[in-house]
Amino acid sequence: MKRATDRVSNPFGMRAPGEPAVYGYGDANADFHVVGADAETHGGTDTGVPFTDSTAGEQLQGVLHETDFAADAYSDAPTLSNCYLSYLRLSPGDPADLERYVDAEIRAINAHILLPVGDDALSYVLETFTTQARKLPTDAAALHATDVRGRGFLVVPVREPSEWCLEESQTLVRRLNALLDSDYRQTKGVATTVG
Repeated sequence: MKRATDRVSNPFGMRAPGEPAVYGYGDANADFHVVGADAETHGGTDTGVPFTDSTAGEQLQGVLHETDFAADAYSDAPTLSNCYLSYLRLSPGDPADLERYVDAEIRAINAHILLPVGDDALSYVLETFTTQARKLPTDAAALHATDVRGRGFLVVPVREPSEWCLEESQTLVRRLNALLDSDYRQTKGVATTVG
């Protein structure tokens, strides 16, 4: 497979109207795409990297390290493999209509697994990429580390990492490892597991 890009920070050269912005970061050819709310909620205001410089970032990166997505348990510039990190809102205080940036990025990365972190990201992903928005609660704690079939994506909701207990962290590690051990790739447009 040909690589889309080798750039790890803002690989598609997006420019948000508000600065400073925290653009997507990681492996642009990833099968796993973590979507958080914004830098105020999940960190990265000072580093410019999603899920850094925060409790949420430390917790999430710990899980990514345990599942071999991240080279280190924590870094302000993590080395990621098969994983991409981004936010719904690129700049603090962005209005909701700037979600077109994350929508374009999700479609460009074209990952098979979407991991929305927290209620805001879960609500957006359920509404935009599944037919489950009216059937399921937008409660990431209730749906933590479960599977939701989407339109070409498997969605694995993630509770706010700053609220995790050890068991919730390990539940997510087990779920991600189980996915990695399976044929998790989604048939785009059909949303069924291949095999």
